[in-house]
Amino acid sequence: MENLEPTEQVEQGKSEKNSGPLIIFIVTFILVALALWQFSGGKTEKRAMDSSELLKDEPVTKVTQPSQAPKEETDLAAVIPVPEVIIPNVADTVIEPVVILPVLDESDSLIQAKLPELTWRNELLSLLITEDIIRRFVVFTDNFAQGLLAYEHSPLTQPKLKFSVDEDSADAEGSKDVWKWNTENSKRFDLYVDLLRSVDSTTLVNMYFEVKPLIDEAYSELGYEEDFTYTLQDAVTRVLDMELPKSSMALTRTSVMYKYQDPKLEGLADSDKLLLRLGKENLLIIKSVLLEINEKLSKKLEEEIK
Repeated sequence: MENLEPTEQVEQGKSEKNSGPLIIFIVTFILVALALWQFSGGKTEKRAMDSSELLKDEPVTKVTQPSQAPKEETDLAAVIPVPEVIIPNVADTVIEPVVILPVLDESDSLIQAKLPELTWRNELLSLLITEDIIRRFVVFTDNFAQGLLAYEHSPLTQPKLKFSVDEDSADAEGSKDVWKWNTENSKRFDLYVDLLRSVDSTTLVNMYFEVKPLIDEAYSELGYEEDFTYTLQDAVTRVLDMELPKSSMALTRTSVMYKYQDPKLEGLADSDKLLLRLGKENLLIIKSVLLEINEKLSKKLEEEIK
């Protein structure tokens, strides 16, 4: 009996030591269960049921999706037009050569090389002054458009034949120192008119726009800012608007210089009086050629602006 109590105490101590972890596990489980219940809104999750039980115990609610019309297949090729790609025929493509222009002071050689392309009467090119060609052309044209004559800047040589009067026609109209117009004076300009008539107008206009930067540079040297082409057209228009006189072109002289007896003719601008000296036939030919050149010049100018 003396050994019984200690033995029971030992077993009881062992029992208490073995039950401690179990109590902690149970408490922890309860706390976790309470936490899950709280975060789930106080609802408990039902156990999963197989399909046979679900059909037996609970009514089946059939969920019907709203009906949708079947989508029509969209043909993107029909909605978005595909641009037609046109591949140019290389054989039909005209490639224009790029012309590198020299400086204005060194441009005479370029112009001289191109002059034979303008006319089939190359022997008449000797009538042109081939020194400072572009500046001469610009200055003379600018003056001519204003009714002036800048002989020192003329792009053409002077006629070999000098102006003359018919001495036999002196006092022909009963007035002292009055002479009839000598038609031979107009023939002095025949070669110049032949040169202009032989020029290919299309080639001339293309050449003009080819060297136009140099022409505009020469024009700006005179203090102008506008396009020289309009001045050129003014000069051409002056020729086209020139009317042949109906009165006699009789001459008179009160000094060294001859003058027109008719005050209206004598009152014309210097450029207009030069046109009179060309003679009727030559003036009509020049008008015809310049009319064609002016039309092509205007058309080319419109293309350049576009």
